Amino acid sequence: MNTYQKLVYSICFKLTGNQFDAEDLTQETFLSVYKNLNSFQRDYEKAWICKIATNKGLDFLKSAGRRSQPVEDAYFTEVTDNRDGPEEAYLHRESKEYVYTICQSLKSPYKEVATEHFYREKSVKEISEETGKGIKTVQTQVYRAKAMIKKLMEGRAAKR
Repeated sequence: MNTYQKLVYSICFKLTGNQFDAEDLTQETFLSVYKNLNSFQRDYEKAWICKIATNKGLDFLKSAGRRSQPVEDAYFTEVTDNRDGPEEAYLHRESKEYVYTICQSLKSPYKEVATEHFYREKSVKEISEETGKGIKTVQTQVYRAKAMIKKLMEGRAAKR
């Protein structure tokens, strides 16, 4: 083992390109050599050990298990979390509350239309179907509510 350890490791490393896999394969190679000592011929020991190391490396490269197990760092960079973080969730909740407050400060019928459109994020068509109003009426009310909200927000910004 002391004589061929570096040679076997270099063969395994060249095949895998990974230090940890090369170390594991080196260990497996010497375990296989030990188990098969009875078929070992002294004249060909270097070639025999190199052949075992090469076969172990090639088997490793062919194995499906290796391809399906991601490297730890790569796995965590590939996993995506589509949920908002606590800060984003808080800001979203705050902005939704602000939109609701602004919508509630309008007079009827603009308050109801603005709440449905801007806070609940419903389309003009959905609001029209739910209220029984014509689409053009709802569009006009949304347009006017938007203008009123803009005026309210400009007034609040000027006070700051």
